[in-house]
Amino acid sequence: MKRVAAIDCGTNSIRLLISDIDKEKNTAKDVAREMRIVRLGEGVDKTKAFSPRALERTFKAVEEYEKILQKHKVEHLRFVATSATRDALNKAMFIKGIIDRLRVVPEVIAGVEEANLSFEGATRSLRSKHKSPFLIIDLGGGSTELVIGDTTPSGAYSMNVGCVRMTERHTPGGNPTKEQEEAIRNDVRKALASAQEVVDWKTALSVVGVAGTITTVAAHVLKLEKYDPDILHGTIITAEQISQTAQDFIAFSPAQRANLGYMHEGRVEVITAGSIVLDEVMKGIGAKTLIASERDILDGVAWSQVQ
Repeated sequence: MKRVAAIDCGTNSIRLLISDIDKEKNTAKDVAREMRIVRLGEGVDKTKAFSPRALERTFKAVEEYEKILQKHKVEHLRFVATSATRDALNKAMFIKGIIDRLRVVPEVIAGVEEANLSFEGATRSLRSKHKSPFLIIDLGGGSTELVIGDTTPSGAYSMNVGCVRMTERHTPGGNPTKEQEEAIRNDVRKALASAQEVVDWKTALSVVGVAGTITTVAAHVLKLEKYDPDILHGTIITAEQISQTAQDFIAFSPAQRANLGYMHEGRVEVITAGSIVLDEVMKGIGAKTLIASERDILDGVAWSQVQ
């Protein structure tokens, strides 16, 4: 048994997992799971740099995580940073801030490694219940990863069409117009045209969706009064339900989205663009159903420390 910690710092959120992993028994028990929406990637698509306010929000969350790590006496920590950090010209400021607070060097991982870790995390708990090959859709703030494989990935592609990036690029003023919605969909179609050269999604027997945008869409489909990861994990939703959810979010005002019991306040501004991205991905790959997973890159990062 080894107690490890994983931190995933994305464009929209920073998350912490502390897990007791028994490699021989192939089991993992959550000790703690935390999530803070810090919008580290705010403005990065336009400015190519982290803003002082975004760094301040992120460092505050990291300081909170450091106390949790100390409390639970973690043996090993791996910190990964993804899309926004890859794009930021001033990433050195971010890296130094993490080292100063956690005494660990954050790894700015490439999109393909991000996809591989997501695949491992998402499929480990689903392999006994669903048929492979699996296609993983990891819809983040800055990018969306597509990964295909059985027990290990055979193809992966990172598309720069995340919920924050699409919101800032196309709908900064609020609810998208028809023209803005079509602009988001067009970006997704262009990205899929490149992705299909690397990821043969037609061979997939199970499509799995991970990250907060997708689980929030699933929560809407299930009409949850509050966000419940135990209910959401493994839930199967249809392409038609996803498409209807995207139209619902387009129609809702920000206040209406904020009043939804399952909606995290940090997703209110970006969930509409995120749901459009998911809808267009499902259309593009021709999938009829999607399995929502609460296990993702964070779990993959944890398991990577005991392999």
